[in-house]
Amino acid sequence: MFQCMTRMVCPARIALVVAAAFVLAGGGSGTAEAGQGAAAGVPAYELDPSFPPALPNGWVMGVPTSVAVDARDHVWVLSRPRTVPEEQSANAAPAVMEFDANGTFVQAWGGPAEGYDWPDTEHGIFVDHQDNVWITGINPRAGNNVSDRADDMILKFTRDGEFLFQKGSYGASGGNADTDNPRQPADVSVYAPTNEAFVADGYGNRRVWVLDADTGAHKRQWGAFGNEPEDAYEIGVARPAPAPREDPLVTTGTGPEQFGIVHGLGVSSDGHVYVADRGNRRIQVFTVAGDYVMQGFVNRSGPGPSTVARIAFSPDPEQRLIYANDFNNGKVWLIDRQTLETVGEFGSLGSEPGQLTNLHHIAVDSRGNVFGAEVGRNRRVQKFRIAGS
Repeated sequence: MFQCMTRMVCPARIALVVAAAFVLAGGGSGTAEAGQGAAAGVPAYELDPSFPPALPNGWVMGVPTSVAVDARDHVWVLSRPRTVPEEQSANAAPAVMEFDANGTFVQAWGGPAEGYDWPDTEHGIFVDHQDNVWITGINPRAGNNVSDRADDMILKFTRDGEFLFQKGSYGASGGNADTDNPRQPADVSVYAPTNEAFVADGYGNRRVWVLDADTGAHKRQWGAFGNEPEDAYEIGVARPAPAPREDPLVTTGTGPEQFGIVHGLGVSSDGHVYVADRGNRRIQVFTVAGDYVMQGFVNRSGPGPSTVARIAFSPDPEQRLIYANDFNNGKVWLIDRQTLETVGEFGSLGSEPGQLTNLHHIAVDSRGNVFGAEVGRNRRVQKFRIAGS
């Protein structure tokens, strides 16, 4: 289900070793199993039906596309207000909502306003070490767009919604060679030691793009395996919808030399960048400088063709586990960060409480709770807690 392949000798801290047990921060531990073949000490999960609470003001949430957790364990949800049914549009909730660690609603803000270009199709949210909130968008996307203009921008706000800066603008990208503008970026992760923003510039482009987190200045970029990223389709047009799949999934070999959709990424505390290459069903690992380290495949046999959609880390100091949401197959995979081997799982495909369909983005808090935003027909955010907690 998860195959690891390398092109070079891994550094000692990413060396292939026996999977370690997951010990929660603060000395707690999970139960012994998490799905079939779970390693000892890997937590099992169950639905926590208390989240999210009812929204104030009679608000109706649009399709939730992303979640983030800040240093206080506050949960941030990014939704798409334009997807609220027309008869309820007057009550559409703001795009950004914050809930405290107990699930209580705190505040909401976001959406088009003077002074910046808000994305037409919201996609990713991230809260950095300085409590700044980063927003990305992916319009236009064939079959899923609300306008003809491209969301070629990244936005940065304070936690209270005060605008800080914008990188790019509508329809501005010149492709992967453009170091001033993203092209329908999917996700952001800020690495505190270097104060750099790592961008999954992955719906229009096929690159990891690194910016100065204070100024937005270009620092560096790279593609799959550290290759030079290449444009996949014509500049200025919507990315075409995937063609119907007729042949079986390719489950051998190292995979394409370019990223498919760079749908998410995370930077570990020891300075490694883990890239969720969704359509290619793999995680690739790099140093923060962009040097390729290794890759592993997430549920490569499917049956759904798109799997790992975002990267989250376990809250223990070593970040021993990666949590990877399987977009097409209704799972969250628990993966040993050192070996990129799957050690546990939870979830099943469906629309009942606790089941998952099109699990788009996930986040993990300091207690090991997992929050997931489902796009598509489920249109909801769910919380999963360690079983018995």
